Amino acid sequence: MAAMTFYTHPWSRGRIVRWMLEEVGADYEVVIKEFGKSMKAPDYLALNPMGKVPALVDRGVVITEVGAICTYLADRFPEKKLAPPIDNPERGSYLRWIFFIAGPLEMATTAKSFGWDIDGEKAVSAGCGRIEDTVNTLEKELQKRSYLCGDHFTAADLLAASYLGWEMQQKIIEERPAFREYVDRIGARPANIRAEELDNALIGKLETA
Repeated sequence: MAAMTFYTHPWSRGRIVRWMLEEVGADYEVVIKEFGKSMKAPDYLALNPMGKVPALVDRGVVITEVGAICTYLADRFPEKKLAPPIDNPERGSYLRWIFFIAGPLEMATTAKSFGWDIDGEKAVSAGCGRIEDTVNTLEKELQKRSYLCGDHFTAADLLAASYLGWEMQQKIIEERPAFREYVDRIGARPANIRAEELDNALIGKLETA
């Protein structure tokens, strides 16, 4: 099986994809793209016109967007059981939370970090609704169960723990007990520890280059 090509920067959402690549045990090569430089170069724009990372190329197919890449990898490596099978009723719950994290949660936390006002009539039209409703919805789910889908870890948990951990670190989401316990537990997985070590090593190389 040919190696996948993973385009990333260690200070990007590519850290989430790196964790997923380590979870599935994929054979992949890393290509670092610099913000405002090689990310906007013609060769990379031909691959991803957004000029952003992460991006993954597998067997000639380009996959971008963190949620899409994680969903793809979970299905690409079904033996890792990081996604319910297509005929499993839990598949619906799994897809719900994948899209919730990539959609309403990301939109709500981005709006809050930039001080965008989403309330009243704006909340009716915005995909995330009121920011507090988005955050409260996720909290209520994590208060009820250990994992977002079924009784074991899936790609939905990887995404949720990654986003929650970052947003709490940046003080965009308040550190609620359900969030803290969840992020610490999910983040202790060996694949995440490996991914963190690999990306932190890249940061060191970039800083001394």
